[in-house]
Amino acid sequence: MKTLLSITLIFLAFQLQAQLDSLLSQREQQLKIQLSQLRSASTDLEKEKLNQIFKSYLFETIQIKGAYEYPFSALKTIGTIKSPDNMFRFFNWNIEQEDHSNKYFCYILRFDIKSKAWKVTELKDNSIALAPMPDDILDENNWYGALYYKIIPIDKSGKKYYTILGLDANNSASNVKLVDVISFSGNHIKLGSPIFKMQDGTHKRLFFEHSKKAYMSLNYDDNYKRIIYDHLSPESPDLVGFYEYYVPDLSYDELRFQNNKWYLQENVVGINGKASKNTQITYIDPKNPDKNKTQDIRNSWIDPSDLKAPGGANQHVAKLPGEEDLDGTIRNESKAKKTMDPLPITKSKNRKNEFSMNPFLRAKDRRKK
Repeated sequence: MKTLLSITLIFLAFQLQAQLDSLLSQREQQLKIQLSQLRSASTDLEKEKLNQIFKSYLFETIQIKGAYEYPFSALKTIGTIKSPDNMFRFFNWNIEQEDHSNKYFCYILRFDIKSKAWKVTELKDNSIALAPMPDDILDENNWYGALYYKIIPIDKSGKKYYTILGLDANNSASNVKLVDVISFSGNHIKLGSPIFKMQDGTHKRLFFEHSKKAYMSLNYDDNYKRIIYDHLSPESPDLVGFYEYYVPDLSYDELRFQNNKWYLQENVVGINGKASKNTQITYIDPKNPDKNKTQDIRNSWIDPSDLKAPGGANQHVAKLPGEEDLDGTIRNESKAKKTMDPLPITKSKNRKNEFSMNPFLRAKDRRKK
């Protein structure tokens, strides 16, 4: 009897879940249509009306049981990332305006431990009333809008915080990458925390504005437990402070979390994750060319000059033209003499009319004029 009851309960549970999935699937398709209409709108007024319809329907949808686990993969142009500890999920999107500025929208679906229920909180973009890059503690009604793409849980003095990485498609000239902190207190959300130790002091959040023509990498390296990012520099000394002309300069900085704070370390090496000890290769079977064979080999670099390296003593020595070969002869001696002669140094008679691709020289010439 108990076995039959258990089977019945399991069947009913599966049936209920199937019904919920079907309902969420139907609503997702409707959301997809609404989102497509929103993305096709051409005026700010039309976008605002369509976004209000989409926003209301999404709010209703994510309150349905099972919404947290549902993938919503058909909604291609909104972010739906989850925290690694499955305590909350962002539903996050932007709308580009006619002047190329952006408005941001975000719902947070989170599990409230006290009430043991899922709750939805809206983050309201109030960046128009905030400082351009605020360094204050903000809340759900005063949000610096952005699109979040990474959530990093941290423990600070026994309380759970989350470092979040985001993007603000600022305007027609520049983008902004940012590092912020989110925490929860009852029904309220707190944004920002004084945990970023930089050269110029402690900050509650970080902003990196750069040229729209360049891509700045800012991400979390889980292998080395650090936030690593491109260091930005102006395209020329004359452009210091004009951040729409800042670009990556091929060096990297990082933030490491120690003693409840993120500490800046400059000029670090950006490397890939740790490789496995072995790797598998595929090659043509010499005895049967129609078939491929696979083999596991050691995944490590082999010095070709090593006398014990596979293949024997493969010693390769680079020689300049005119140097002796192994047999004592000098090959292409006549060509070598010509090659080794230094190139003549020429000076332009009219330096002022000479165009330089070097932005530093161009800036110097402009100052002279």
